[in-house]
Amino acid sequence: MTGTSYATTINDLPDVILSTIISTISAVRSRNAAALVCRKWLLLERSTRTSLTLRGNARDLFMIPSCFRSVTHLDLSLLSPWGHPLLSSSATAADPSLVAHLLHQAFPAVTSLTIYARGPSTLQLLALHWPQLKQVKLVRWHQRPQLPSGSDFTPLFDNCQGLNSLDLSSFYCWTEDICPALESYPVISAKLTHLNLLNPSLSEGFKAHELGDVTRACPNLKEFLVACIFDPRYIGFVGDETLLSIVTNCPKLCVLHLADTAAMVSARSNTNGEGFSPEDARITIATLIEVFTGLPLLEELVLDLCNNVRESGPALEVLNSKCPKLRLLKLGHFHGICMPVESKLDGIALCQGLRSLSIRDVADLTDFGLIAIGRGCSRLTKFEVQGCNKITVKGLRTLTSLLHRTLVDVKIAFCKNLGATSSLKALEPIQHRIQQLHIDCVWASEEQFENLDGGEYNFDIYKLDDGCDLRRPANFMKFDGDGTDYDGSCPKKKKCKVSYDLNFSDIQVNGNGIGYANGSEQYGKTWDRLRYLSLWIPVGELLTPLAAAGLEDCPYLEEIWIKVEGDCRHLSKPSERDFGLSSLFLYPSLSKMHLDCGDTIGYAHTAPSGQMDLSLWERFYLIGIGVLSLTELDYWPPQDRDVNQRSLSLPAAGLLQECRMLRKLFIHGTAHEHFMMFLLRIPNLRDVQLREDYYPAPENDMSTEMRADSCSRFEDALNRRIFD
Repeated sequence: MTGTSYATTINDLPDVILSTIISTISAVRSRNAAALVCRKWLLLERSTRTSLTLRGNARDLFMIPSCFRSVTHLDLSLLSPWGHPLLSSSATAADPSLVAHLLHQAFPAVTSLTIYARGPSTLQLLALHWPQLKQVKLVRWHQRPQLPSGSDFTPLFDNCQGLNSLDLSSFYCWTEDICPALESYPVISAKLTHLNLLNPSLSEGFKAHELGDVTRACPNLKEFLVACIFDPRYIGFVGDETLLSIVTNCPKLCVLHLADTAAMVSARSNTNGEGFSPEDARITIATLIEVFTGLPLLEELVLDLCNNVRESGPALEVLNSKCPKLRLLKLGHFHGICMPVESKLDGIALCQGLRSLSIRDVADLTDFGLIAIGRGCSRLTKFEVQGCNKITVKGLRTLTSLLHRTLVDVKIAFCKNLGATSSLKALEPIQHRIQQLHIDCVWASEEQFENLDGGEYNFDIYKLDDGCDLRRPANFMKFDGDGTDYDGSCPKKKKCKVSYDLNFSDIQVNGNGIGYANGSEQYGKTWDRLRYLSLWIPVGELLTPLAAAGLEDCPYLEEIWIKVEGDCRHLSKPSERDFGLSSLFLYPSLSKMHLDCGDTIGYAHTAPSGQMDLSLWERFYLIGIGVLSLTELDYWPPQDRDVNQRSLSLPAAGLLQECRMLRKLFIHGTAHEHFMMFLLRIPNLRDVQLREDYYPAPENDMSTEMRADSCSRFEDALNRRIFD
């Protein structure tokens, strides 16, 4: 008999192994594609999916899926109509108790829930069916209902005794609501290990005594994120005493984020000509050292202030020894963080274990400081610098050269000497490996890198304090596959002193590690691994010079975020017809765009003579978007703050309908129903939603634009077209 041979395929793997492979897939569309292979793969994919975000209209009970029995994280915050209470007569015609029961039957294993909660009634019904909830994120951008303090959390704390994580970063409430609720439920509060109160809608944040009450009620916190105020001119500002109380009350903290509310609202700083804020924070170096000493388990630390902390270098030197697990550090208005003398490292440069470093508004940071950071923090994969006006392209270019083996994520913002062209010039040493990038589209920078001033560094930037020579491949720091973990060592060697001039030499990667290259040698022009690009551009400026600035060749760029900011009420008509979105056509892989004009201020109605209203500005910014092959678009319309209106205009709707490849469209604002009907002409469109995710979101019953019935009619029309 002749034996028959069969080809071995992946389907021949045991179900246990195949299930493990499918469970490692994180992309939603890839998982959906895997589920379409065959019935066996469908069952394995459904049984291994643990996270799910529901979309669609809450009134369509027959569309609630019943095949995701293993889902543990469920997001119900994006159901339509967005912003309406899920379990109410306005959102669904069915009995709210029935909806809650059906959700529990479909997802019995849920332990993590995200929900838009306009009031406590929604939580009251859901918490009864999911008493095993451990992690909850509440979302609310509408105004707080007139209820007693803490009423929003009573149903949750009454029914979910195992709760250990509470996220209120997108939930508008009063600071007075939090403390009474936590103090009324001491058992629940003691179990909390994660508490996120980093909410930008809180105008003044949490006061000092409120932070003390919260941390006393939650002594076992491991992650604590909170918005507060450090300005000593305000009552209840955070100072030495408050910081020490946090350390005393929560000694197990691994993640601590303290951010000033002003820093969360605007990235631009309120500083004088020298880069200092008008007031100093009431935080001493001795207190910082005591804080770092009292939190030895810290892995992430954010101290994002808007007031000066001067001469902070000695405190930051303690971080490396007192917090050995620290991997992420973000500092705002900390001055003196790195003041090296010749080859000696100090301050933040001694934090050798950092993977991510973000510094904002450091008035005295110079190129020497940047170089020291590059020498000392040799494992950085992410580096952000904002509002540092003394650094130049020379220092940043040297830093990126020193970190060329690890650095993949860079943000450069609001630095006087680093416009778009200068920033890209400084990043040339890592342009072959950088994956995420943010720059400011400031085309006229004060620094002209073509005419670099001759500057010599009278020390060897390639030598660390222990004598390690970074140019020697045998002694160079060794990293694992992801370029983060150090496992090498540097022998003690005698230091030497040389002159280093950035006019005539540069750091270049060659076969032997790092070597010298003269200024005539050029880096490649291709950004081979760039996947994500973020741009900030002032209102009225054009996008067209982007390619000429140095980003003409990005073959794998998939996603771009463009933020337009400024007051167009002070501007006349733009010199050009369009903003320049069509110039992005040269990026062949671009499929996702976030166009954020939410901080563009103008006239929603009739504008004065010689100026344009917001509808004409929308047309200016959206002309040319139809030539791009976008599949996903998030769009924030410009706003009129005087009337609290962010609305899609008729020209904008007409231009958006030209995006023929678009599948997902999310408009972060309001729109009239007849404008939305234009979008039905997009042939591939499958998912559209209006999200008023800004504070204060307009009350739907008072709005003259899209209401719950309007959203339902549009969704019905979209679904009919899809099924037809």
